[in-house]
Amino acid sequence: MFVVCESSGSSIHRLIERFGLPQTGAETRFYLNHVLSYDQARRTPRWVAEHLSAHRLLGQAERKHCKFKPDPSIPELFSAQNEDYLRSGWSRGHMAPAGDNKISEQAMAETFYLSNIVPQNYENNAGFWNRLEMYCRELTQSFADVWVISGPLLLPQTSEDGSRTVSYQLIGKDDVAVPTHLYKIILAQKDSSSDSLALGAFVVPNAPIGFDHQLTEFQVSLSDLERMSGLTFFPAVEQREELKNLCDVDSCELMDFRRFTLYISGRKVASARTMARLEKIMTELKDAGITPDEYLSSLYLEKKRELAEKEEHEKKPEQ
Repeated sequence: MFVVCESSGSSIHRLIERFGLPQTGAETRFYLNHVLSYDQARRTPRWVAEHLSAHRLLGQAERKHCKFKPDPSIPELFSAQNEDYLRSGWSRGHMAPAGDNKISEQAMAETFYLSNIVPQNYENNAGFWNRLEMYCRELTQSFADVWVISGPLLLPQTSEDGSRTVSYQLIGKDDVAVPTHLYKIILAQKDSSSDSLALGAFVVPNAPIGFDHQLTEFQVSLSDLERMSGLTFFPAVEQREELKNLCDVDSCELMDFRRFTLYISGRKVASARTMARLEKIMTELKDAGITPDEYLSSLYLEKKRELAEKEEHEKKPEQ
């Protein structure tokens, strides 16, 4: 009979372990504002866990001060490099988002470690997945605590003859594995009572997903996601099968095209460095048939004044 246990201390076990057992690098790694387990073979995380609350989402840290770089705690032999992503056709996709880590410069900088990154489709990263991350943050307005676990999946495809095969792309000299899918599991709690917990698990193709698709289309059961990933999620939660369905308790509605476009335009306006760039952003918004809301209009006027003052100052001759 096979038993999973710690070393028994028997002579045969001591002999087998004489020079140590294989190390996978999958031990839990702790950062300032997220926790992860790393897959040394695929150069991506297995899972990345976060806790969100309205208070912990506050802060002034900005991603413009951060750079993608190898995690200093990962041996170079098992680490991805920025060069692996260069001209690969895939973006560097955060599992713990930078937007969840405005609480401090260190917390945000650590999300740019490549241990927190997977090769992700550009449109997916900037679109549907981004909207899903924003939805997680929005949940903190109606739930006191939100736990989020994200990660990559390599799922099989079924051939015409019924056989199933796992096939995935590798990029760069370090053979970074491109996931076929991404998962995100959300556990939300309104108050301290155990019956206020609600859970939603989602598996999303690593491909473009348009605004005509709803988040509920990608919802799976907890047991199905555990079977796919080989992981047991939230093992300390009692009677997990009786948890409320997050999409029944909450809407599970992501930002629609208009709201999302206004949000992205706002970020672009805030970071615009020239008057030409600023006007181009607003022209693109008009061409999309979207009227700026009060917030964006105010932000635009403020940015326009700032850039006008900057240009005027640059025109003045040095004294």
